[in-house]
Amino acid sequence: MAEVIDLTEDNFYEKTKKGKWIVDIWAVWCGPCKLMKKEIEEAAKSIGDKINFAKVNIDENYNLAQKFEIRAVPTLLFIKDGEVVEASVGMIPKDQIIELAEEVFGK
Repeated sequence: MAEVIDLTEDNFYEKTKKGKWIVDIWAVWCGPCKLMKKEIEEAAKSIGDKINFAKVNIDENYNLAQKFEIRAVPTLLFIKDGEVVEASVGMIPKDQIIELAEEVFGK
């Protein structure tokens, strides 16, 4: 099983500068974010050998939220070699996360 790691303003850029990443931008107070957590963990189990998974707490990492112009949570950022190549706003199920990852990153 691939692990979903926590990223912060201190390690975000260093970690995501290489490879394919799906980053879940979330908040403790967000109901849909709690549902999304399970979906992200399930997607990581399925495709975590090809794609890195991470999460960022928007309330603890305000500068990242500003940088990526996060207006709503949950938001998924699809990052390839340090560049955001796609974003998805709102709660989506595991299968849709995987489908979107394949569209963005290829199979």
